[in-house]
Amino acid sequence: MSHPGAYAAYALGLLTLINVLNYVDRNVVFALFEPLKRDLTLSDQQLGWLGSAYVIVLSLAALPLGVVGDLKSRRAVITFSVALWSVFTALGGAVRHFWQLFFCRAMVGVGEAGYGPAAQGLIAAYFQGRRRAFAIGIYSVGMALGGVLGIWVGGVLEARFGWRRTFVFMGVPGVLLALLASQLREPARQAPTGLVATMRRWLGEGVRGLLRLTAPLIALTLVGAAVSAALAAIGGTPAEADAAVFAVFISIGIVWTVMRLIPIAIQRTTAATEVAATALEEFLHAAATVLRTPTLVWIFLGGALVTFAVNGLIAWSPSFMHRVHGLSVAAVGRQFGLFALAGGVLGALAGGRLGDALLQRWSGGRVFATGIGFVLGAPVCAALLLVDRSATFVVLLVTTFFLYTWYNGPLSASIFDVVPAAVRSSVIGAYVLFSHLAGDAIAPPLIGALSDRVGLRQAMLLLPAAGLVGGLVIFGALKTVKRDMGRVGGEVVR
Repeated sequence: MSHPGAYAAYALGLLTLINVLNYVDRNVVFALFEPLKRDLTLSDQQLGWLGSAYVIVLSLAALPLGVVGDLKSRRAVITFSVALWSVFTALGGAVRHFWQLFFCRAMVGVGEAGYGPAAQGLIAAYFQGRRRAFAIGIYSVGMALGGVLGIWVGGVLEARFGWRRTFVFMGVPGVLLALLASQLREPARQAPTGLVATMRRWLGEGVRGLLRLTAPLIALTLVGAAVSAALAAIGGTPAEADAAVFAVFISIGIVWTVMRLIPIAIQRTTAATEVAATALEEFLHAAATVLRTPTLVWIFLGGALVTFAVNGLIAWSPSFMHRVHGLSVAAVGRQFGLFALAGGVLGALAGGRLGDALLQRWSGGRVFATGIGFVLGAPVCAALLLVDRSATFVVLLVTTFFLYTWYNGPLSASIFDVVPAAVRSSVIGAYVLFSHLAGDAIAPPLIGALSDRVGLRQAMLLLPAAGLVGGLVIFGALKTVKRDMGRVGGEVVR
């Protein structure tokens, strides 16, 4: 049973507004790349790591915070998350060195990690049936609107007040929104296992096991940070050396940790028979759900590639427009903001509507709507990066963002269509973990490293290629989605 219409609309509006702030605070750093590069003497690769700092931490924190939302209170997770990311956004204005800003951006990621899974789980409870993808599409307008506003307003504020005050101004509104979120009502649901009992069992069994499994990643991240900080303090060391060393350490840590997790995931896949909402068990059950559901495998793999393409484009577009087209930071903010916003908002709404409409005729409708934007958008994005005429550039910019934001509503709705209700937040958290670590955590520093060597325009041509491949991979789910929807009682199966 869906929640009463008026209050559900209010809750959706508030969560969408918070999502706008989420992406404003997330993306403002991209508008500040050029002044940060100048004032803190950074390489493009270091700029890329600033863009990825919050993504790495967000990815690692999304699963546990998603499970906490499923276990106890999505409202509490949302309130905590908004307050935390707002504080550390503002603190970015006080930094003096690369690693200080890297830490602040990483803590922004901790706050934002809890928000997405909990908010989308709450929306899924408010809006059931055929309205769900459109509701999530409205919520996803915050992604397009906030992502663009972060660059637009960030560029304008930087031109007037400097980048330090810009960070402070961007962080303040979150306090009020956190207070409003703390008053949201949660729809009734089956009482989960008590959080205190769960945490006791988690501390007694789960956390120790989780720490053992992730020890390589934790240890190598700390060692990499220490070695990189030491290199940064040594005179005469190349500017990008410390970031490159850190990248090597954390990459080895991720690969090592994944190698340790694969046997456990396979074991749980063969043993698990149902999905319940209790602590560490839910991490493994959520992973088993993904591995047992072919549709999710296709969506996760394709989603990582399209996330790489979208967020790499957002991260480097302001610098691209400044360096290639000669626009000031403020002009980039205004022009990029206006046209990317128009394309992004229309695309997010159109994608949700398209997915819901196609689903009425075809079980693969939402999956098709998720992938087709990237298949159509790849040549448009490539042309965007190659043209020099400003009039053509504007048309291509609007079209690229229109097509590249179709996927937001249909992708989340496709995931909800094929998973049990008890672990929706957890599985969305799993998607956030995978798509960010394998997608947009890599994009900014990789494009930055390539830019340091071959130039920014040539480096960015990797993005539409990744988007095209990602869209085609998502199409693989068209073969499996009908069966997977039927297994969990999908609403429309044709």
